[in-house]
Amino acid sequence: MTGDDRGDRRRLGAVVLAVLISQVLLYPGVPDLVVALGAPAGIDAGMWFLVAEFGAFVSFAVVWGAASDALGRRAPLIVAGAVGGAASYVALAAVPELAFGFRAALAVRVVGGALTIGAFSLAITSLMDLEGGNGRNMGTAGVAIGLGAAVGSVVGGTLADINAFYPVYAGAAVLAGSGLIAATVDDRVVAGGERPEDDVGFRDVLARARTTRGLMVPLAFGFVDRLTAGFFALVGVYYFQDPETFGLSAGAAGATLALFFVPFAVLQAPFGSLSDRVGRFLPVVFGSVAYGIVTIGVGAAPIYPLAAALMVFVGVCGALMAPATMALVTDLVEPEARGAAMGLFNVFGSLGFLAGFLIGGSATDAFGYTPAFLAVGGLELAIALALFPAVKAIAPGGGLLGLGGGTGRSPSE
Repeated sequence: MTGDDRGDRRRLGAVVLAVLISQVLLYPGVPDLVVALGAPAGIDAGMWFLVAEFGAFVSFAVVWGAASDALGRRAPLIVAGAVGGAASYVALAAVPELAFGFRAALAVRVVGGALTIGAFSLAITSLMDLEGGNGRNMGTAGVAIGLGAAVGSVVGGTLADINAFYPVYAGAAVLAGSGLIAATVDDRVVAGGERPEDDVGFRDVLARARTTRGLMVPLAFGFVDRLTAGFFALVGVYYFQDPETFGLSAGAAGATLALFFVPFAVLQAPFGSLSDRVGRFLPVVFGSVAYGIVTIGVGAAPIYPLAAALMVFVGVCGALMAPATMALVTDLVEPEARGAAMGLFNVFGSLGFLAGFLIGGSATDAFGYTPAFLAVGGLELAIALALFPAVKAIAPGGGLLGLGGGTGRSPSE
């Protein structure tokens, strides 16, 4: 591993960190922010506020990834996505001043999501291009994601208690900063510094990523994992602030979300390296089972201290499975198609977030918090049990429970 790789890994990790901070800054204050933007109070408006952004994530993640593969460059596109996303935050804050209403705010969220996903997805893809181990590289991404979410939730909640729009202004500044950092990255041509000999084009990279054997397995886990994260981002915020449950302030609710995000961040790098040594099977499958069980426990907790303690365990379980799941994508896909593959992974992840918002918001509205937590945690358990044999086939490891190593390379390699 070269010094340049280490420097680029730090800078790309900082970009992912900044994008996540900017995104999560808004979450603890969503109940008040949507009202300030002209929507009626309630979880329904908060749901559509988040859905608008992630709908754009779904639509544009693969476009950015395949475009970067075909172009052979990533950094200029990361800069464009970050700076454009920052501008969308400024525009969002201007909506009430211009008296455009909540529908205009949702339209701005769509445009901002289409831009921001480019910075996020391509920064992770650039980490995939580096040497040093797929688990380590994806662990860096996971640390940045978790730490960004932790910082964003705490700072965002604190700012939201002062003014509903302060998190929006802060998000714009952080996103603009991430663009400046991305501009300093060594923008190598994909696949280790050399253009593929067969001059892979836009359609080719999409076709290669979509037809890779076994790729649907990590995509399915990514979908359900982020469904649960989306559920916490929406329902968790309302759950902890609801006077009928724990009645926390926006700042306290943000700090509670951080109880999940901090261990999720801190443990990603060591767990990512662990998956390089022992294989992906155990972290992916057993991590998912534990994650589902603990998620159900949060919704069933009768007192806040127990719910808070379980949030810590949710973070630990998430840190175990997340870098191994992303590393499986890198294991299975050829280097020249990684951008499109990570784009597909983020499409499935964004669809998961969307499902988490829609399922969580609708189930909570119809049945209450506890049944909603049960439904989402049950989905995590179901995917782990259903895809147990498939994970074993593409990432078998060795020995008892797959603890003998093996990174899950494609059977065709």
